[in-house]
Amino acid sequence: MTLATGTGLKALLETETTVHVRPRYEGSNINTWIGFKHVNYMVEEAVLDHFRTAGLPSRALFEELGLGLDLVDLDTRILHAFHQDDVARAVVAPTTEEGDTRISLAVTLFVERDGKEVKAVTSKVKVSLRIDSYLPAEGLPAQLEPYAVPRLGGLIGHGGHHGSEVSALPATALSDGRGTTGADPVLEQLTAGANAFGWKWRIPYPYCHFNERLQLSGYLRQVEEVVDLFLADRGISIKTLLDDRKWIPVVPHSRVRLLDEALMEEDLYTVFTVEEVFKDFTYTARTDFYVVRDGRLVQTATGRITHGYAVFENRLDWSLVNFDERVLRALSGERPTG
Repeated sequence: MTLATGTGLKALLETETTVHVRPRYEGSNINTWIGFKHVNYMVEEAVLDHFRTAGLPSRALFEELGLGLDLVDLDTRILHAFHQDDVARAVVAPTTEEGDTRISLAVTLFVERDGKEVKAVTSKVKVSLRIDSYLPAEGLPAQLEPYAVPRLGGLIGHGGHHGSEVSALPATALSDGRGTTGADPVLEQLTAGANAFGWKWRIPYPYCHFNERLQLSGYLRQVEEVVDLFLADRGISIKTLLDDRKWIPVVPHSRVRLLDEALMEEDLYTVFTVEEVFKDFTYTARTDFYVVRDGRLVQTATGRITHGYAVFENRLDWSLVNFDERVLRALSGERPTG
C-alpha cells in the first residue's frame, strides 16, 4: 500500500477512534481474573488499531518507510478488574500538543458490569517512530519527521547511574536459564543500601521486535517476573500466599517508560525497589533496567507499580485486604531465615 502520510497523520492526531478488544487467555493466571500485563496488552492493541484506522498501520510504516512503531511510555490505572471473555470498548483520544516529539494518546477501556457500562481502565501512552538502522530506508515524509527518532529515549532524561563505570561478570551463560539473583558486582552496586532486589537476565529473541530491541511489552513481562522473584526471595511467594490464605496480588497502577534501548542477547539488570507502604494496604515499588556497554552502566527504562493483595471467597469475587505482620516484615526488607 502507499501511505497517505499527510491525511493519515491528521487523522492520527485529531480523530478519536473506538475498537472492541478482548483480554488474551494467557493473562488469566488465578481464577478467571486478568493480570495487569494483559490489561496493558489491550491498551497496546487499541493504540495499534488507532494507527491502523488513521491509515498508518505499523506494518506499512516499517515496510515502506523503515519506521518502527514503539510505545515508549505507558501509564495505566485499573479501576475495575477484567475477566476471561470480557469485551472492552476501547476509546483512543489524541493528546499530542504542538511541538511534541512523541505521539501522545489517552486510552480508556470500558466494560459492562450488571447491565451498565463502567470505566475500567485509563491509560496515557506515548509513541515514537524509530528510524530503522538495521535495514535503512530512504525518503522519510516530512510530515512524520517530528516524531521519527534515530534512537529511543534520546529526548528523555536518563537515570543517575547512566554512564557510571562498572566491573561486570562475563555474559549470562545459556545454562543459567532464568538468569541470576546471586553474587554479581553490578547487582551489588545497584542494590547497595536499598530495600531492593536485583536480577540479571539475558534478553531473548521473543521479547524483542524490529530485529534487535526489547519492546515495551517485554519490559512489562520483566516487571511481572521480577515481582514474582522478589516475593519468593522475601519468603512470601505468590503460591505461598495463595495456599496459606487465598491471597492474590493486584496491581491497580503500572507505568513503564523507555530511557534508551536494550538489545537482543544483552544482559539486562532489573532492580526492584520498594519505596513506600501506604496504610498497610498497598505499596509502591520502582523497577529500573540497565545494561552494561563498554564497561559503563546504561539505564534503558524505569517504571513503577502499586501493589496490593486481595482475598477470594469463591471463583468470582474478591476483596482487598490489609497486610499482616508477615507481609509487612517482608516488604520492609526482612528475608526468611533457616
